[in-house]
Amino acid sequence: MQFLYSSLTAVFEKLLPVSSLFSGKMKLFVNGRKAVFESLKNKLSERDKTIWFHCASLGEYEQGLPVMEAVKEKYPKYKLVVSFFSPSGYENKKDSSIGDVTVYLPLDTKRNVKRFLNLINPKIAVFVKYEFWPNYLLELHKRNTPTFLISAFFRKKQLFFKPYGFWMRKVLSTFTHIFVQDEKSKQLLESISIKQVTVSGDTRYDRVSKQIEEDNNLDFIETFKGKSMCVVAGSTWPEDEEILIDYINQSSENIKFIVAPHNLKKEQIKDLEKRLAKKTVRFTEMESKDLSDYEVFIMDTIGLLKKVYSYADIAYVGGGMGSTGLHNILEAATFGVPIVIGKNYDHFPEAKALQSRAGLFSVATKKELRTILDKLIENRSLREKTGMINGHFVQNNTGATNTTINYLSNFINN
Repeated sequence: MQFLYSSLTAVFEKLLPVSSLFSGKMKLFVNGRKAVFESLKNKLSERDKTIWFHCASLGEYEQGLPVMEAVKEKYPKYKLVVSFFSPSGYENKKDSSIGDVTVYLPLDTKRNVKRFLNLINPKIAVFVKYEFWPNYLLELHKRNTPTFLISAFFRKKQLFFKPYGFWMRKVLSTFTHIFVQDEKSKQLLESISIKQVTVSGDTRYDRVSKQIEEDNNLDFIETFKGKSMCVVAGSTWPEDEEILIDYINQSSENIKFIVAPHNLKKEQIKDLEKRLAKKTVRFTEMESKDLSDYEVFIMDTIGLLKKVYSYADIAYVGGGMGSTGLHNILEAATFGVPIVIGKNYDHFPEAKALQSRAGLFSVATKKELRTILDKLIENRSLREKTGMINGHFVQNNTGATNTTINYLSNFINN
């Protein structure tokens, strides 16, 4: 099975340059990997002691960041190598990552794997949440490199738990230890005889709980909001905007909206702006404008949404109306804000937990959105109670980072 997988991966690597001719994202994916080995040679020496963290994308990076920060503080003599699989992670963090070296992960061919590991020679390897690359994991196991999976979340539908998933079960068993978000994930792993598991919780709670302590002041948002009630729609996709636009257009004048689209393509931003009947301003065009005169603010930039949520009276978190995946609701919840999401959230335990506690509301139609937003806007007591539930939920679920770093220390100190 490994031979077949490796052969197909090698063929895929050969065909990738063709795909880059038709997709800007694939072009970044292909071209970004061309300089990986040269970059590692230039930035690392044989004398360097390293710890490797791998993140699929930006979300996993944010999830793993509390552990990376703890490792960096506790073991300053080690260099952190941070790798990304996707362009959305690497391109956003290549110049601002916590890593001493930040690179794309070379594709999972045997040749790439050996070359990559020979260059970084990590003391330990840490994979965040997902990403199960067979050749990397098998080679790390072969080299006796302690390898960990943190903030993992497993579902019964995954290949590992199918009768025909025997090879991937073998790959999964190479992890030295797996830290999972919940008891159900641990039980699933134990059902396939993987016992090296700890229920640590999700490190994202530690990450977002610290956000309250940071300086979240944004003068331009303060000017825009004034004393009005503010609804922040974060990380929205077209499916989310489809149900939001009518509500925004028909809302009363004393409600202000901030929309932060996930995709910042100029054509999509222009289309969104055209469909909004309210007086609208973009972040990239706000210079010399009196922001208090506007009713909708489009955040056509990245990196500020976490701070923007601190100004929200109500938050709509995108991704749940389509199939792309719900975005991070905890970034809003930590500020004690009521949350509304779309209909698809089955794979997100934190959303299920908050809904069961009445801190979060799921909507499937424009009518449902209108009903819940009107209730939250008109009923201050409901708004405050709901927000309080969310804030307490975040604080009550912190601690995964300490659990994880305490265990990892046993292997770094050796």
